[in-house]
Amino acid sequence: MLQSMTGFGKASGTYKNKKITVEIKSLNSKNLDLYVRLLPVYKEKELDLRKYLADQLDRGKIECNINVEANGEAKNYTINKELAGRYYAEIVDLAAYLEIPTSDVMSTLLKMPEIFSTTEDSLDDAEWHFIFDLVKEATKNINDFRSHEGEALKKEFTLRINSIKEAFSQVPNYEKARIEDIKNRIESNLEEFVGGAKVDKNRFEQELIYYIEKIDIAEEKQRLSKHLDYFLEVMSQSKFQGKKLGFISQEIGREINTLGSKAYHSEMQKLVVQMKDDLEKIKEQVLNTL
Repeated sequence: MLQSMTGFGKASGTYKNKKITVEIKSLNSKNLDLYVRLLPVYKEKELDLRKYLADQLDRGKIECNINVEANGEAKNYTINKELAGRYYAEIVDLAAYLEIPTSDVMSTLLKMPEIFSTTEDSLDDAEWHFIFDLVKEATKNINDFRSHEGEALKKEFTLRINSIKEAFSQVPNYEKARIEDIKNRIESNLEEFVGGAKVDKNRFEQELIYYIEKIDIAEEKQRLSKHLDYFLEVMSQSKFQGKKLGFISQEIGREINTLGSKAYHSEMQKLVVQMKDDLEKIKEQVLNTL
């Protein structure tokens, strides 16, 4: 089952006098780029948290925020008097330099960084288990989101692959005319630059066969057909197939480009352009596929 790399999951709950919210966001990225934001008291659990998220989410630019809101009884706030004194001295000195009044120094002091400090509680194992359960719930929610988006990706890929197949199926309609056009073009050029009477017909036929063999597209057609079928096969397998689909789309592009370089026929070139257009849309979406 395909999954999108983009997703969002959230879970929240109340533990004692704290409201705890876990939010996980994900955007596309070639590899795992994981950012975790949590309070210092939980830092010793960060490695376990990161390992869990990496195992569950595989890759992407992932941000996990654990927010804790506590009522007034949960923490004791104190004013850092020493720091406030240093701030005050600097403010008064600056006011004197700028010749401005210092009538409202207190309100300014209270807004300065790190003026308020809190006494952190020690890590409560029961509280961490509660938080980790919320992380699991948020992870499930983001994976559900990714799977829902993955269904849309699957429909888009199926549509585009079938469109390439439809254009590809029309290629044989022009192969005979393509060979005739090439033969006539070569003959016309020889008539113009050498003169028909001077052309060795047997040698001409030999060279023509050699040239036509060089621009034969039988192998490209066979490989392209297999790549298109393989793309659909991999798409229906287990999750985390985005990278493999990316590699297959590159192989599809290689065969389409070779068809274009060997076409020498306007209608075939149009089909090649159509296939390239569908493939580009696939490549854009593969970048967002987990």
